[in-house]
Amino acid sequence: MSIKKHQKQNKKLWILAFLLIIFIKLFSSHKNWVEDFYSLQFYPFFSRILRSLFGWIPFSLGDLLYFLAACWLIWKMVKNVRLLIKKDLSLRIVLKKCAKLILLFAFIYIVFNIFWGINYNRKGIAYQLHLTHLGYDTSDLIMLQNLLLQKVNATKVSAMRDNANYPVKEDLFKRARICYDEVGKKYSFLQYKNHSIKSSFYGWLGDYLGFTGYYNPFTGEAQVNTTVPPFLQPYITTHEMAHQLGYAKENEANFVGYLAAVNSPDTLFHYSAYFDLFLYANREVYYFDSVAAKESLKQLNPAVKNDILELRQFDLNHKSFIEPAITWLYGNFLKMNQQSQGMHSYNAVVGMLIAYYKKFGKI
Repeated sequence: MSIKKHQKQNKKLWILAFLLIIFIKLFSSHKNWVEDFYSLQFYPFFSRILRSLFGWIPFSLGDLLYFLAACWLIWKMVKNVRLLIKKDLSLRIVLKKCAKLILLFAFIYIVFNIFWGINYNRKGIAYQLHLTHLGYDTSDLIMLQNLLLQKVNATKVSAMRDNANYPVKEDLFKRARICYDEVGKKYSFLQYKNHSIKSSFYGWLGDYLGFTGYYNPFTGEAQVNTTVPPFLQPYITTHEMAHQLGYAKENEANFVGYLAAVNSPDTLFHYSAYFDLFLYANREVYYFDSVAAKESLKQLNPAVKNDILELRQFDLNHKSFIEPAITWLYGNFLKMNQQSQGMHSYNAVVGMLIAYYKKFGKI
């Protein structure tokens, strides 16, 4: 290819990337467009194609692609460091390489948004359930905490009475699909088809970096860290499946995951959801009334207290110096994607739970 032809092709790629980014920004700024045309029409169809293409593969293709991408980046860095040491990098070459890198990131941004990211700008589950009042005060928080206290105690007792054993991997994912089969009968927009739920390759790494699951928007796969305590895994799974259905914000995925878990016939999924949600509510109450929060913890069933101790010990055993940096980076990623509270966005599910209880009279 001649130099002029190559330059002309690069110019076209820059123009295309610029126009697509402008289109994404303009389209995403209209929540009605996003909800009606993207989240309810294009995305459900497209995401099912992704899950059909890659769901049958017994391992996480997305994790493999991440590994290959990391290897490529390391190879490129080593190669350029060698050129720098040999003084073979002129300013012209450096600028050219930077331009290529910017163009690469631009197209990654475009693909990310078309494949899934535009969902960050949708109206979401609160709009679909007509939950109009999401504000709350301390009394609302304490009310929610007390309701969840009853639920987490009752579901733990029920699970122990049934001598229920936590499922592992494939059985866990199968039972999670049943959760969505059940909630899909109640809310058609939560129907889940063409499953693609897998165990993360990087569970051991996630234990030290602080992630329990994640959604890969490029392959449509939901990854679950199956090395964390088993009582967390059911709710983690329904949370990641909520991301697959287009609920991108963390508080929305938490809420949809809760709806799926508690509408299932599976007591272990009930307990897993209520356990996590109780901790969210308890932490929120603690900010405003530490006495009420501590008193609620005292009223937990001893078996629930043991699970909390196990979780704390797990976190303590896997503390790492890099986790705060990863938390900071991910928090800023959330802020850039319509979640101004950063990592605290997960806790925002309590507002949705309070509104849901006030509207429907149950949790």
